[in-house]
Amino acid sequence: MRSMRALPIALLVVAAAGLVGCSSGGEQAAAPKRSAPHSSSAAAKNVVETCSLLSPNDVSKAINTPDVSAKPGQSENTTGNGGKATSCEYQVAGKPAGALAVTRYEGRHTKPAEMIAAIKKAKAGAADVPGFADGAVYYVDGQKTATLAAAKLSGGVPVVVSYTGPVKMTQEMMIPLVRTAVSGA
Repeated sequence: MRSMRALPIALLVVAAAGLVGCSSGGEQAAAPKRSAPHSSSAAAKNVVETCSLLSPNDVSKAINTPDVSAKPGQSENTTGNGGKATSCEYQVAGKPAGALAVTRYEGRHTKPAEMIAAIKKAKAGAADVPGFADGAVYYVDGQKTATLAAAKLSGGVPVVVSYTGPVKMTQEMMIPLVRTAVSGA
């Protein structure tokens, strides 16, 4: 289960890598101008908010395992595509059970369908998941992890919300988790 330790980083990298070439005009978008870095307390607040989007109880129900706990994961700002990602790690008895990542693209004018298309292009075998207004995909990465990612506009800002768990997690297990998180993102 060592590969599960890399979940938050993998989520952040996937969202960032898949969207580098995304723009509403079909050409590569330039990275948005950067403002002053946020203070560490502002970054911590964003991470806590990510954990509030999906309760440990929701994860417990999805994986049919009691005593799931949540803790803030890593945050990452990707200068190449303007993505600002926060994550929340879910654990059972100190072992990884999955991770939720929320990546916001402030200053980008990308449509959710373009974000989903970019993920599908970057991840072999990624398949559309019905039931998400702005699109979602599910894929298995290297037979180690499974991910369901959904895109939306939140207050005009493009957002990707993804849950990554062990490869045994089916899209049916992940749909309620991502749907819950997307509704609050």
